[in-house]
Amino acid sequence: MENEILYRRAAARVEARLAFYRHAMIYVLVNSFLVILNLIRSPDHFWSKWSIFGWGIGLLAHGLSVYSYRWREGSRERMIQCEMERQARMSRPPPSL
Repeated sequence: MENEILYRRAAARVEARLAFYRHAMIYVLVNSFLVILNLIRSPDHFWSKWSIFGWGIGLLAHGLSVYSYRWREGSRERMIQCEMERQARMSRPPPSL
């Protein structure tokens, strides 16, 4: 049971990484095409920078969401521990006087 949970978690992380790699490859290919098209059609005005910049922000956000899992999981686990400790303290009977 626990091995299955670990396997599913690992598979989800791998799939997230692969999705990011696909995203990065598409970003490079499409923006390379746009830069070439820009240089051929209107070399005096570099308009493709807006695509590179805007999509780059999205790619950065995607990368951060994929590779910041260590921080998120660590803080999530700490929060779970704190909540479990709080619930344990709340369930104890009050001390008698």
